Amino acid sequence: MRVAVDAMGGDHAPGVVVDGAVEAAREFGIHVILVGDRDVIQEHVGRHKLEGVPISIRHASQSVEMDDSPSVALRRKKDSSMRVALELVKSGGASVAVSAGNSGAFMAKSMMVLRLLPGVERPAFSTMLPNLAGGRTVVMDVGANVDCQPINLVQFAVMGEVFAHQILDIPKPRVGILSNGHEPGKGTDLTRKAHQMLSEIESINYIGYVEGRDLFTGSVDVVATDGFTGNVVLKTSEGLAKAMSQILKDELQANWLRKLGYIFARGAFKALKQRTDYREVGGAPLLGINGASIICHGSSNAKAIVNAIKGGVDFAEKRVNLKMMQILEASTEAHQWATKKDKRFWSQLKDKIIHRGDDPEIEKKP
Repeated sequence: MRVAVDAMGGDHAPGVVVDGAVEAAREFGIHVILVGDRDVIQEHVGRHKLEGVPISIRHASQSVEMDDSPSVALRRKKDSSMRVALELVKSGGASVAVSAGNSGAFMAKSMMVLRLLPGVERPAFSTMLPNLAGGRTVVMDVGANVDCQPINLVQFAVMGEVFAHQILDIPKPRVGILSNGHEPGKGTDLTRKAHQMLSEIESINYIGYVEGRDLFTGSVDVVATDGFTGNVVLKTSEGLAKAMSQILKDELQANWLRKLGYIFARGAFKALKQRTDYREVGGAPLLGINGASIICHGSSNAKAIVNAIKGGVDFAEKRVNLKMMQILEASTEAHQWATKKDKRFWSQLKDKIIHRGDDPEIEKKP
């Protein structure tokens, strides 16, 4: 298994990206290909002892900046580290592409280089929020699509259901649509139409509308929403976690008795931080793409890069995209969504999906 990492993407690149990539390669034995300016990367790689560590460098003469528009990244930066990493996945040189760079540009380049899965109209970013049941709730989309059609929410729900089943090992994920109430009459035209469509798909354990508070109770496993709402949910959750952590820290330092109590409860506070820290998840896969594209938070540290690489490998090894295609292919509704061209591509693509860049033995049909 080989993973192509955009070494130039992120607020703290390339230093923390190289650090995380080296740690992942050393700890998991994953062959990591660092993509970017060879001289710059080599300078950071030189700070590590790499004997026996599977690390290589692929040169790219350009990098995508955080403030670059997706159109600029596509037209003017064809040799960017981001695109070269994706091209490695397309050509079979790697199985996964990881980037902490410009998410809009990464999505646009993923769609252009790797293309969409047959039957999928739009890709979606997913995230996993901690819940009170001790697990995680998959939410999608969290930023890829601001304006959506009902069919998009339906496909987000289908893709999220497969992701929750394959990655979180949930036997029959409960799927809901985010709304302002549980009653079918609530919501918008978008959610009401999507609700009706999902209610007719027997292969999905659709439980109806869910509210914002349900995201953290463990009463639902997959929540579908538009990218605008999903991104607000994600950023609000991150801000709330930081605020609560700081408030708790301030309160614990208020007097000596509370400080004493903290000494005995340090383990619990550490566990709480781990459950609410986005770095524990690492990155969000772009679902609906014909390949594995993992986007990380722009401010990711080395630990987040490690977990993103590990998560990307898990995504590829479990053939999430192939399972997604099989469910879409088996669904009558999916046939209606797909174009005739998509259907012709099905037989050609299904055996090539996911495991590009792996050993020949893994390439065989499941």
